[in-house]
Amino acid sequence: MRGAGTVVVAAALLLAGCAGGAAGEHQDTSRQTVRQPPRASQAAATEGIPGVGPVLRSHIPAGSRQVVAVYGDGARSADSTIVLYTRQGDLWKRERSWSGHNGKRGWTTDHREGDRKSPVGVFTLSDAGGVLAEPDSRLPYHRSSAFTAPRSWSRSHWHDFDLVIAIDYNRVKGTSPLDPTRPEGQSKGGGIWLHMDHGSGTSACVSQSRADMEYLLRTLDPALHPIVVMGDRAHLKA
Repeated sequence: MRGAGTVVVAAALLLAGCAGGAAGEHQDTSRQTVRQPPRASQAAATEGIPGVGPVLRSHIPAGSRQVVAVYGDGARSADSTIVLYTRQGDLWKRERSWSGHNGKRGWTTDHREGDRKSPVGVFTLSDAGGVLAEPDSRLPYHRSSAFTAPRSWSRSHWHDFDLVIAIDYNRVKGTSPLDPTRPEGQSKGGGIWLHMDHGSGTSACVSQSRADMEYLLRTLDPALHPIVVMGDRAHLKA
């Protein structure tokens, strides 16, 4: 069993890996995006997820009935549009969309520790957590003060990890998002989450408003095998 000191150190490393922690990143607010409110969609259901081509579509598990699609504006852009789709029979229905952010340096198909790019791919969503009390989450929720962002960071980042959903990239499912285990090795990075937004790019995570995070936590259902499909629009279409 890990000692308390080890757990605290591991949590600090994960927080730094997810949101950055470098003063230069967190003091830069000159390019913050004006957020748009979430939109409920009236679009008709479609046979496939719009904008997702055969390469990534082939990795979507047959049993998945909820997909969070993250459409990056460009390969080097930190801005994204996030859409929730639910599967109804053979069709996918667009439920809701909102704005968000991804890695500060855009996207990559070969994510590495510290590159500040979000990984392109299809990943399951299994575990959640945060500083705040559970907001009626359907996903297993791990509340802990260890999610608290370091107070050495800019104040605008202090609430980044109040609510998080772990993206199952290089992690062990069924554990707290703070678990530092990386099955593919440290060099491949990890600690990549959906978390609360601070108005600009992250180190690799995908961020959105508190209201959007609460919506996802209350909506994503383990019985529907939720996943995230994420990348810049060009890679998504491949």
